[in-house]
Amino acid sequence: MTTPDADGLLAEQLLRLTRRVHRIQKRHLEQRDLGITPAQSRLLRTLAHWGSPPRMADLAERLEVVPRAVTTLVDGLEASGKVRRVPDPANRRVIRIELTDDGRGALRELRAARRSAAEEILAPLGGDQRAALGGLLDTLIDGEPVRRC
Repeated sequence: MTTPDADGLLAEQLLRLTRRVHRIQKRHLEQRDLGITPAQSRLLRTLAHWGSPPRMADLAERLEVVPRAVTTLVDGLEASGKVRRVPDPANRRVIRIELTDDGRGALRELRAARRSAAEEILAPLGGDQRAALGGLLDTLIDGEPVRRC
């Protein structure tokens, strides 16, 4: 008889949860009919955290993708009026990416979609369970081992 692999089971549960979260978020995004892919959504959210418009290379680094992937995402978002390319004031050879008013509006809709998706996902948990889950997720995200006395 084989012994169950507890860590393997946890890893499988995390993968299944990740897939479920993506599926539910995608559905909530589609219901709002924004015409934005999950990857474009991630780029918009990332772009919103910059104080001034970043270069495409900065976005690629932050998103951990190749620059060509950012170019494709920016092309689509620019075509829909959510972002625009602007010259760098200090170096006209450098192009920066900034949100448009439509892009900021889309971000508000994206945030609302993410909140409603999170509410659906977390619905089975009570307040204490959500707090405990949040603490556990912070530990996993930070990669810090829990110290036991």
